[in-house]
Amino acid sequence: MRRKIPSTQALACFEAAARHESYTRAAEELAMSQGAVSRQIAALEGFLGAALFRRTRHGVVLTPCGADYARQTGRLLASLERATQDAAGFQGGGSLSLGAVATFATRWLLPRLPRLAARHPELTVHLETRTRPFLFADTDFDAALYAGTPEQVANWAGASATLLMREDVVPVCSPTLSGFTPGMPPAALATLPLLQQSTRPQGWRQWFDAAGVMAPDALRGPRYELFSMTAVAAVHGMGLALIPRMLIDDELARGDLVVACDLPLVGERSYYLVAPAQREERLALAQFRAWLLDEAREVR
Repeated sequence: MRRKIPSTQALACFEAAARHESYTRAAEELAMSQGAVSRQIAALEGFLGAALFRRTRHGVVLTPCGADYARQTGRLLASLERATQDAAGFQGGGSLSLGAVATFATRWLLPRLPRLAARHPELTVHLETRTRPFLFADTDFDAALYAGTPEQVANWAGASATLLMREDVVPVCSPTLSGFTPGMPPAALATLPLLQQSTRPQGWRQWFDAAGVMAPDALRGPRYELFSMTAVAAVHGMGLALIPRMLIDDELARGDLVVACDLPLVGERSYYLVAPAQREERLALAQFRAWLLDEAREVR
């Protein structure tokens, strides 16, 4: 049965014009003439029986129908492009598209992917940054690597989660940090400059409370959004940082960072592999999950 969809060229012209709200810029991007773009969009409007743009003295603006159509076609064209790339590079094992928290992906997952390649050379993994839950039905992701509390994971609509590891943190610093000496007790650490994690604003207070130490300055210090930022600041001697040990293996091995006090704080958050619920699992995802759990067991 013939599908009732317009040509991909017309959709590509519309998507570019909608993104720029300009036929001229769309034409430049697509290496076409402005007239050709205009004709493609006019044909698309005729096919739909609806106006997608409203002409003004300064150019064009999307109509409400056009804005809604642009949101959908942009996502679908991107999906088609990825599917085409996957098909062109298919080596027999398929591919996985993962949304992942950035620091975990760059510092823990990526260094281990050569071991996945050795185990499943036919499997290709694509990574994009995602820090918050999303609806799998609205994306092309096969799964996500997510850091959150059990409650946050339980409330992820339409998804099921596999626990990988906890986000336990330890205080670390540069061995050359001013005022630091190895073996300092927790009370002495409270006198050193502290680096704060903006996504865990109570981290240092919780650590000192667990150590039984009064630390009136526990909330003071510069704040950084990502563990990777905090790690770099600590390496350069800016202060003490609370970071999961698994994310700074390289810095610890090189001696750029040292554990200032081996008193881990059990984190409220854990790392999970999240996948769509009630969807038949692809072999590629099953293989990736099994490998990921094996890697995570080495951390626990």
